[in-house]
Amino acid sequence: MSSRSSSPENNVFSSSIIPERENKAATTTSTDFNGLLTAPLLLHEDLKDGCGGQLWPAGMTLAKYMLAYHSGLHGKSVLEIGAGGGLVGLAVARGCHMDASQKLLITDQISMLSLMQKNIALNKLESKVDACIYDWGEPMPSEVLKAVSSSATPHPDIVLAADCVYFEPAFPLLLKTLSDIIGPNTACYFCFKKRRKADMRFIRDMMKTFCVTEVEYGDHEVDRKSSIFLYKLTMKQASRKQQPLTEQSASFSSE
Repeated sequence: MSSRSSSPENNVFSSSIIPERENKAATTTSTDFNGLLTAPLLLHEDLKDGCGGQLWPAGMTLAKYMLAYHSGLHGKSVLEIGAGGGLVGLAVARGCHMDASQKLLITDQISMLSLMQKNIALNKLESKVDACIYDWGEPMPSEVLKAVSSSATPHPDIVLAADCVYFEPAFPLLLKTLSDIIGPNTACYFCFKKRRKADMRFIRDMMKTFCVTEVEYGDHEVDRKSSIFLYKLTMKQASRKQQPLTEQSASFSSE
């Protein structure tokens, strides 16, 4: 399967215009998310194939949030987009309760596929997690459709997206993919670190398309001071009001 189609839209991922990556040596990180996991998660970080190959702060925040507030995911289909090395999806697979027959799916570009597979194997999660290629802006891959086929609609129940807001030319493709995968019963947890003004323009566009609520949790204000924001996205309905969520039964930091 090729990583990109020949359409002009997807040429935004050309290596000539993607921001340069810092020269960071490959390493393996171990984390238990401040005690939220009984057994630490191992994450191999390697930037040789793309900036998604390292651990990013919004990924840590989203993983901790899911472990603290959504530990029971029985009967839910879960999809992670822009997974990089798979931090969030692997943390959920390790620490949240899911049906034995339900595999979580982590996805990214072809350049990240081998790293996702490496980290699945590193944590011995082959029975719980699959990895596949999902290029933003392209039709939903057959692997994704198959993974969510047990749901009432051809959409996942839970979508995870962390640090996907980083490259402005890809914003329209990301918005299209979110529109494709968020169905009537889908909850998408979207976490990002604001780095530039364009990031908030994307959030405003996202708010025009979806019902968007900023999620409040134990260390919500601490993370906000670090420009890390967590939103819940659902399909927009005229009768649904946008009100803040309050989920403060646990506390954690994104550091």
